[in-house]
Amino acid sequence: MSWAIKILKAMTYHNPVLLFESIDGLAIKENGVYVDVTFGGGGHSKEILNRLGVEGKLFAFDQDVDAQNNAIDDERFMLIPQNFRYIKRYLRLQGIKKVDGILADLGVSSHQFDEADRGFSTRFNAELDMRMSQEGSLTAKKIINEYSREDLANVLFKYGELHNSRQMAAQIEKVRNEKEIRTSFDLVESIKKFLPSGKEHKILAQVFQALRIEVNDEMKVLEEFLLQTPELLNQGGRLSVISYHSLEDRLVKRFMKNGVFEGEPEKDFYGNFSKPFKAIGKVVSPSAAEIKENNRARSAKLRIAERLKE
Repeated sequence: MSWAIKILKAMTYHNPVLLFESIDGLAIKENGVYVDVTFGGGGHSKEILNRLGVEGKLFAFDQDVDAQNNAIDDERFMLIPQNFRYIKRYLRLQGIKKVDGILADLGVSSHQFDEADRGFSTRFNAELDMRMSQEGSLTAKKIINEYSREDLANVLFKYGELHNSRQMAAQIEKVRNEKEIRTSFDLVESIKKFLPSGKEHKILAQVFQALRIEVNDEMKVLEEFLLQTPELLNQGGRLSVISYHSLEDRLVKRFMKNGVFEGEPEKDFYGNFSKPFKAIGKVVSPSAAEIKENNRARSAKLRIAERLKE
């Protein structure tokens, strides 16, 4: 692939959301070590490299084979083709135990939405896939056709926040008993009775979100990743996370506030709450101008935290 085609592909792969706000939040040290755990088209990584000096280092993670075509030719940069739930393990393999900042943009890339055969979008009549990594065995088609009615209802309720999930699952079961639900259009047709005019796009977005989260184990991945960040970050190091729905944002907010996902934080020897982070500023949302330029940024929320003294 020529360098010109490579640059063009990266530019169209994904329009980075809250680019400057998220990188500003890292408070880049010129010769620091940073990690972009959601490389995608490389937009955030390029901005980090722009702010690093010659001794700085940037490691990036992305399990999507397509994203690896966007790897940056820079001796300060390394792309690790793995799920970021394994961040500590693969950094250790590179001799890295501590870093100065970690960035996570948790959204699905524009490329993944726009590639019909990935099955992420309702715009295309593609097979229900939705795997971030093509090495995974679980697909949206398998969930829709093989999960029990109860398990399917739980997925739709838990990850799609659909209050009529039981009725929707029952309808899907009825349809699949007659014919396999193979494509995105098949799925839309099977639940059309639950898509009132004017709300169909919102409801379908919730259904597809629920399936995507289940396919990729996204909430568990996020929890495992966050739990590793206190050990990886140097004192004063920054964690910058962009989330796109309330389930993600709730986890990120609670962890940055208390270092746990539920209940109260741990106490130290003296009975004081032991919290690994302090929040930096308030939650940041995209400007009206950014949303106009990139509609997919509309639900984004950026939270930034700083590692406290261990």
